[in-house]
Amino acid sequence: MITTTRRRALVAGGVLVTTTILAACGVTTTPTGNTTSIATPTVAGGGSTSTASAANQPPVAITHIHAVARDPKTGDLLLATHEGLFRHANGELLQNGPVIDLMGFTVAPDGTYYASGHPGAGVDLPQPVGLITSTDLGRTWRVSSRGGESDFHALTSGPTSVVGFDGTLRSTTDGETWSTRTIPAAPRTLAASPQTGALLATTETGLLHSTDDGRSWKGLTPPATALLAAWADEQTIVIATANGQIATSTDTGATWTLQPKRIGAPQALFAQRGTDGQIETILVADGAVLRTVDGGATVEKLL
Repeated sequence: MITTTRRRALVAGGVLVTTTILAACGVTTTPTGNTTSIATPTVAGGGSTSTASAANQPPVAITHIHAVARDPKTGDLLLATHEGLFRHANGELLQNGPVIDLMGFTVAPDGTYYASGHPGAGVDLPQPVGLITSTDLGRTWRVSSRGGESDFHALTSGPTSVVGFDGTLRSTTDGETWSTRTIPAAPRTLAASPQTGALLATTETGLLHSTDDGRSWKGLTPPATALLAAWADEQTIVIATANGQIATSTDTGATWTLQPKRIGAPQALFAQRGTDGQIETILVADGAVLRTVDGGATVEKLL
């Protein structure tokens, strides 16, 4: 059973959206004045869910979106923010689980959520949280490893490993034991192909590509500086440039198509090739959540 509490969220730009906080099975609620306190159950392995307050509180202001993704099972749009995880489905923005500043967030091909960052007030997680994992759509989180040690600002997951950067590039296949990797420059963002696990890293020195889980890297030469990068399929790369444009390569970076239209200052990026063959790109730019299926020639505002 899942307990839901209605709540509002104020998205960047001033758009007021109704949200729902979801509490996991077994969570008890205790009315306290005009708020609802959600008890914190213990999770095996040292992880825990957190405490959240919801009813009749002021709107939640989403101040920064760190990452954007689609759930591979539900197709819902996910926003990893300074205020926690939000899910956009059926025209509503739903706040899932505890308030955690999700500095790093990624969804594995099997639907497992991985994240890193800082717990909100009253949230029973270490500071920083290390690598945390959710298998219930982000309603509850479990510390997998490096709690109190790592804050992975760059984090990605492929079919066999999770790779993160906390000042050191690290890779894990089980979420608990990590191997260190070397990289020519600190990654701003990391992206793993859901099909092959090949990695992309955007850095101050350029866009880097690895096919051996970060053991070695080679440079790619996109038509403009890549701030963000994502895989749409095993050969298709989408980047958001420093000039706010979108560029696409369908041959793993050998050739590129640059959309001349400037969309805005990029904050977060997601891409996937749909069953219809179209490349869907979700870009957070200038505080708005945007969608394009034609490389940025036309753009739909989602939020």
